Amino acid sequence: MPHSSRSSRTAGPLRALLIAALVGVIIAAGLLVYRGVGGNSSADYKGQGEESVIVHVEEGEGLDGVATSLADLDVVKSTGAFTTAAMNNPVAEGLQPGYYELRKKMKASVAVAMLADPNSRVGMLQVPAGARLNDTTVVGGPGATGIYQALSEASCLRADDDGGEQKCVSAEEFKQVASDADPAAIGVPEWAINEVRGGPDPTRRLEGLVTAGNHDFDPSQSPEEIWHELISSSAQQYEQSGLLQSAEALKLSPYQLMTAASLIQHEAGAADYGKVATVILNRLAKPMPLQFDSTVNYTQTDQEVATTDDARNQDNPWNTYAHEGLPYGPIASPSMEAITAMEHPEPGDWLYFVTVSEDGATKFTSNYDEHLANQQEAVDSGVLATGR
Repeated sequence: MPHSSRSSRTAGPLRALLIAALVGVIIAAGLLVYRGVGGNSSADYKGQGEESVIVHVEEGEGLDGVATSLADLDVVKSTGAFTTAAMNNPVAEGLQPGYYELRKKMKASVAVAMLADPNSRVGMLQVPAGARLNDTTVVGGPGATGIYQALSEASCLRADDDGGEQKCVSAEEFKQVASDADPAAIGVPEWAINEVRGGPDPTRRLEGLVTAGNHDFDPSQSPEEIWHELISSSAQQYEQSGLLQSAEALKLSPYQLMTAASLIQHEAGAADYGKVATVILNRLAKPMPLQFDSTVNYTQTDQEVATTDDARNQDNPWNTYAHEGLPYGPIASPSMEAITAMEHPEPGDWLYFVTVSEDGATKFTSNYDEHLANQQEAVDSGVLATGR
């Protein structure tokens, strides 16, 4: 009996150990099978790929993270194949964050080459400082592509068939959504939503809400989703600059501060942004019309540095010759430098300024007679025309 009793006490634990060991072997074998199919082995596809797929490379993401994303999307057969191919291609070290159009079931080396090819990158929108929603035409000078058109070009994807036309969202489609969509549904921040809803020109109501700089979006999304990504990320950037707090300190709304910054962007060079901000605030405090030619030009089909009397007399919500105070809304996308200048204006009593030479030199004064003399200097240098 004592012998039999000891046997029964050890049999249970021994059986449990054997079962655990067997389970471990099964799991290990399963991992080997998984890795051989699509995990960390060097298993690879052979071809150039099949249907298109959009891949997002995150900011700061390393090759391991990219490899995992590609394997999950079935772009490459295994993470190991991609990692090996990437290490053999020095160009891959400079992989930029953004969206790329690749194909499913690609040979890993082909996937690496496509990621390194700038032509594979899609959804990249570049917004120059001072850019506007609509195209700009300048008399006697180069015009500028508007954000609507730039968005359309950035939205293009490859055709389904070789030799076919690219698939793009048209500039008109982006404009239609900008004009008709509920502002909240496309990411307009609370501090701008009332002005956007009440915008006198629906096609211009989102002006300034996309920050100057580079933006990445997924071009396979709908125009509404693309707008939401651009506007919400831009609002976050504006707010991180201290927009809300600075506006309160200056007794402006955040939308008004952004509007003023857009004037700064078009009125002077970066070295004078802070002084122009002060002129704006000093004139608003008088009160005194701003009389900025940039606000006159905003609605003109053909824009000129020296505006005409007829243009300055046009009655519209942006013309600061026709109305006191700030224009209804921004006239462009201001740079963060212009935003910062408006948030932190340079101390001074200036009320007037004029650019007096082709190199952008600008003179500021609080004395009107001095300003008239500065204007004459601008006329003599050819910057301003007379009799207009």
